[in-house]
Amino acid sequence: MKLEIKQNILMEHLNYVIKGISNKNIIPILNCIKFELTNEGLYLLSTDNEIAIKTFIKKDDIENIDRCGDILVSGKFIYDIVRKLPNSTINIEEVVDNKIIITTSTSEFTLNCNNPSDFPNIDLEDSKNPIEINKTVLSNIIKQTSFATSTQESRPVLTGINFKINDNYLECTATDSYRLSKKVIELNSKVDEEVNIIIPTKNLIELTKLYSNDDDNILMHIFTNKVIFKFNNIIMMTKLINGNFPDTSKLIPTEFETKVVANINEYYNAIDRASLLTSEEEKNIINLELKGENMKISSNIPEIGNVEEHLNVKNEKGNNINIAFSSKYMMDAIKSLESDEIEILFNGEIKPIILKNPNSDDLIQLIVPIRTY
Repeated sequence: MKLEIKQNILMEHLNYVIKGISNKNIIPILNCIKFELTNEGLYLLSTDNEIAIKTFIKKDDIENIDRCGDILVSGKFIYDIVRKLPNSTINIEEVVDNKIIITTSTSEFTLNCNNPSDFPNIDLEDSKNPIEINKTVLSNIIKQTSFATSTQESRPVLTGINFKINDNYLECTATDSYRLSKKVIELNSKVDEEVNIIIPTKNLIELTKLYSNDDDNILMHIFTNKVIFKFNNIIMMTKLINGNFPDTSKLIPTEFETKVVANINEYYNAIDRASLLTSEEEKNIINLELKGENMKISSNIPEIGNVEEHLNVKNEKGNNINIAFSSKYMMDAIKSLESDEIEILFNGEIKPIILKNPNSDDLIQLIVPIRTY
C-alpha cells in the first residue's frame, strides 16, 4: 500500500474511527485501525467488538494512489502522529516486515503493523428496509431520553434506550426504574415489520458525536443482534442489548387528580435554588406543596439550614398536594422540555409525577416520588 494524502483530510477521518477503539480493551488487535486502499479510495475501520466505525475517503480527496493494499496499525500511534503533523501532504507506504513509513517534507516515522487477516470480519451490509430519520430529530431523541437510562450494569436492559416502531411511529423509552422518559415521533414512511430493540445509550451518544445536526437524514439498518447507522461516508455499527425491556405502557396514567401549569424557567430556577440545601447522600430531596395557585418548594437539612421558594401557578384541575422528589431528577427532566411552560400532573403523594409540554404529548417525563415518612 502506498498513497499521498493531505493531513487535514486524513485527520478528519481518524477523528471518527478513533471513537471505535476502547481504552479498556485488552485485546491488542482491537486497538488497531485497518486501512484498506482501493482504486476507489481509502477505507478506515475500527472496532472494540461492541461498536464498529468505518469511513471512506474518495479518491478525489487523495493526492495520489500509488499502490493498493491494506494494513493494520496501532490506532493510538497513527492518530497521535497524524494529529501532530503540519497540514501538508503525508506519504504513507507499506514496506517489508509488516512496517509502514509515514513521511512529510520534514518528518519520518516507522510503525510496526499487524496482519490485516487477524482483524475481525465485520458485516456492515445493508438491510432490505432501512429506516430513515433526520439527524437533528435523532439527536433530540437521544438528548431527551438518554439521561434517564441506568448506569448500573447489574440490569443491562436499563442501560439502553428502547426503540419501538409500529407503522410509521417511533417510540423511544429510557428508564432506570426511578424515572422514565418517553419520546414519540412520526416517521416519513411505514415499516413492514414491528421493531422492538434496545440500543446501548453510550453508543448512541458516541453516534451523535460523529455527525453535525443538519437537514440530512441517517439510515438505520436493523438486524436481530445489531443496528447499523449510515450517513455521509460514515458507517457505525452497534450491538444490541439482549433481553426484554420492561413494559412501561401502563406506568403513565391517562387521568390525573391534579394538573398544574407553570412558567418553565421560574419552576426550574426555584428547584435549582432549593437544591442548594440538599445532599446527594439523601437523594437531593426537595418538597413541593401546592395550595390553590400557590406552589411552595422547600428543602431542609437540619445541620445546614432550610430554603423556601414560592411560585404562582395555574391550578387547572384538582386537589392540593404535598410531595417529595429528587431535585436532580426533576431538573434533568425539565431541561429536556423545549417549551415556555410546563405541565405538572399528579395522582396523589405516592404516585409518579408526570411532566410534559402543555401543548404536546410527544415527550413525557415521569419521576417517582420519594417517601419522607
